Amino acid sequence: MNPIEWVVNTMPKTDDKNLPVMALDEIGKARKFHESFPQYSKTPLAKLDHMAEYLGLGQVYVKDESYRFGLNAFKVLGGSFAIAKYIAQQTGKDVSDLPYSVLTSEALREEFGQATFFTATDGNHGRGVAWAANRLGQKAVVFMPKGSTITRFNNIKAEGADVTIEEVNYDECVRMAADAASKTEHGVVVQDTAWDGYEEIPAWIMQGYSTMAMEAGEQLKAQGCERPTHIFVQAGVGSLAGAVVGYFSNLYADNLPTFVVVEAEAAACLYKGAAAGESGAAPFGALAAMMTMDEYKDLRNDIGLDENSKVLLFSTEGDTDPDRYKNIVWKGLDK
Repeated sequence: MNPIEWVVNTMPKTDDKNLPVMALDEIGKARKFHESFPQYSKTPLAKLDHMAEYLGLGQVYVKDESYRFGLNAFKVLGGSFAIAKYIAQQTGKDVSDLPYSVLTSEALREEFGQATFFTATDGNHGRGVAWAANRLGQKAVVFMPKGSTITRFNNIKAEGADVTIEEVNYDECVRMAADAASKTEHGVVVQDTAWDGYEEIPAWIMQGYSTMAMEAGEQLKAQGCERPTHIFVQAGVGSLAGAVVGYFSNLYADNLPTFVVVEAEAAACLYKGAAAGESGAAPFGALAAMMTMDEYKDLRNDIGLDENSKVLLFSTEGDTDPDRYKNIVWKGLDK
């Protein structure tokens, strides 16, 4: 495998003007919103004692998002909350006044009507937006980039969205979604990628993702861990990492854990995992390499990974494309 490239963040700590976006009371609103869905349940936090012993660590915990809302991935948390926040904004309400029962009521339909939520995705985000729009009586339009699999297309289509696989890359699909939304009455882009002038909805998506982090913090306490020493999370397009780091920076403001943000392309085996839709495995793969390979001794020392460490990881999805997953994991193919 290719060596892991890494750098320790040596930038001085400063006041982060964006940290209030992830304030605990705001995340509490997202959590209450998700809890209002009849399909809601906490996803499990697994304590891996034998793995911790094997890796020479004190404790290892993995938050397993393959159980989220029956969709096999965490992404629905962001898209659903962004839809709720948009409706709250348009109706002059606080999102805490718009649980599932209100959003699906005839009174809300008469007051708000129906919007069309546009997004670009290669799978999980679009499925989450489509699922939420379908449950809340809204519309969804999804643009998928060239190379997207028919399995993921069908998953999104099954949620009632208008979905197409385009002959362009992801960035072009984002532009197509934004352009289509601008030409549609009550059209809205729901994208977890921010750009100049488009920051509000990505921030809402991050708040939605933090339901997962809030659950994990509670579950750690219930298992006797007051605070993890290290939190590993995959980078993605930045929203997930920002949400996890932002939430736990507020929760443990007086004694921050060490945050390790992992890019899936650091090693070939991790890259293949990401291609299969299993990017949630990237931080665990990086942790295993750091703890078992001599060439990463300096990295272990720099970030303080040892037999006393309590490590939290997020496995953000399951086999969202089962056929592709089987080809890569069981057959050793590239796709």
